[in-house]
Amino acid sequence: MTQRLQIVALAGAMLAMTCCGQVAIAQKSGGVLKISFFDNPASMSLHEEATGAALRPMMGVFNNLVMYDQHVAQNSPASIVPDLATSWAWSEDGKELTFPLRQGVKWHDGKPFTAADVKCTWDLLMGIGSEKLRVNPRKT
Repeated sequence: MTQRLQIVALAGAMLAMTCCGQVAIAQKSGGVLKISFFDNPASMSLHEEATGAALRPMMGVFNNLVMYDQHVAQNSPASIVPDLATSWAWSEDGKELTFPLRQGVKWHDGKPFTAADVKCTWDLLMGIGSEKLRVNPRKT
């Protein structure tokens, strides 16, 4: 009886290895990833949305001056890393923050990314620019 159980167990293990061994063969790059999502965001404008429903999927689309290191489990000031900025520094009085920008960055239309673009975004978010957001969750 024990010998039969060993044979059945061995056959089962071999069958499992045969079935699972096929999974890693010939993965091809490209294509479309379809996933279910918990919500339907009102827009994909990161400046006009403040919910995870809009921010999470768009994180991979837009760059930031800085971001949290994605390889660190817990976000903290120590895990902030440069993205479009190369570094950052506070003035001695703590009232001014300077971000040297990464060189060679271009927009989707080929135009260079500049400090004027950063200023335009900040002015838009603070409501002092010529353009206005439809909704500004950061207004307060």
